[in-house]
Amino acid sequence: MNETAKLKAGCQTFTWEMLGKAWTGNADDLLAAIAAAGYAGIEITDTMIPPYADRPQDFARALETHGLTLVAFACGSSSGFTEADALEADLAMVDRALRFTAHFPGAILSLGSATIMSPGPLDDKFAVAGRFYNGAGELGRVVGVDVAVHPSSHHDTLLSSRADYDRIMALLDPALVGWVPDTGHILRGGQDILDTLRTYQDRIRYLHLKDVDAGGHWRMLGQGICNLKGVIDIVAAGPNFNGWLVLEEESDIAAADPAAAVRANRETLRRAGI
Repeated sequence: MNETAKLKAGCQTFTWEMLGKAWTGNADDLLAAIAAAGYAGIEITDTMIPPYADRPQDFARALETHGLTLVAFACGSSSGFTEADALEADLAMVDRALRFTAHFPGAILSLGSATIMSPGPLDDKFAVAGRFYNGAGELGRVVGVDVAVHPSSHHDTLLSSRADYDRIMALLDPALVGWVPDTGHILRGGQDILDTLRTYQDRIRYLHLKDVDAGGHWRMLGQGICNLKGVIDIVAAGPNFNGWLVLEEESDIAAADPAAAVRANRETLRRAGI
């Protein structure tokens, strides 16, 4: 995947989800706002999918109405995917999510960042996370859906620094589990983003595009330190990259008006030729 013309722009719904109870809309409102902003695809979370959680055919029709493709279905767990006694329940959740995702050809199941939820040795946390992600990948192979991990830099994440990335990648079977790099989270983790992307380029399935300033504060795309062209050039050359650039916005501007923020980010990407 080397040609800019093959790149496609999607939008992640966390921009609205982060508002919590201040957001009173539903999945249909998200589809309308994302389509109106000029995106071709959507990544939606398990929290934001209602009222379509058990109605994949109806969701497919809603996507078609708005001219959108489901890029990915994203899931998390209160276990942080690091609690051994929750492993069975977490994999059962994955199985249900995969069966939903399987209705959408090419869609990926994106699994949230392993997170520390209780005291205990980090070795044990990494071991459980590795078992979980690989187990999810095995389930994905059964139903024909790619599974990928999305590390983050949020509070108590297990996956923030380059050392964390190296450690989890060593535990994951690349034939079973891909990677959704997130530019904002990589930068907030103090990493050399271009080196990290090059090192694990063959694991990249799609990309989350966000921006931060030098202090790690969220900024609108193009207003921070993210080397947009450098990032896209590396990701687009990845052998398993599917062409989707998924924009996600967590800045104060997005908190004030998420629809306007994702519209502005889409224009930034257009100015970059995408």
